[in-house]
Amino acid sequence: MTSAQGGRVLNLDTLARLRRGLRTPGPALRLPVPDGMTAPLGCDAVAVPSRLGRLVMPRLPRAGCVYADGTHWWWLVPADSDHALEWPAPARYATGAVVPDAPEIPELIHRPDGKLPYTPPIPLYLALCRVTGTAPAWSRPVSA
Repeated sequence: MTSAQGGRVLNLDTLARLRRGLRTPGPALRLPVPDGMTAPLGCDAVAVPSRLGRLVMPRLPRAGCVYADGTHWWWLVPADSDHALEWPAPARYATGAVVPDAPEIPELIHRPDGKLPYTPPIPLYLALCRVTGTAPAWSRPVSA
């Protein structure tokens, strides 16, 4: 996209990607895409405390790859699944499916049939809103 004067115009998506590029985390582990699966949309991850993971899983119409360690469950989602979504606390969104502060990669506890590792982000978001008692962002009142 260019402006009438020939300069490049940055849109919100470009700015969000640039902001992410500025982060320089130390060495961190990344959740792997299992052998035989492809991730054409890139991968991010959503983590919740284990106690909530057990409540979320049965509410999903389809679960992609799910990883777990002693304290969290991690769902692989397509990259940029946080765009225009405010994931409810205590969920954590991990760009690039990076697991911060983990001594080892969490264990794969669910692998879907097929070639795609993703959990659809909207059903996951709604299930997390439900178990945390949080109204989805689009249904909250807007103040003037």
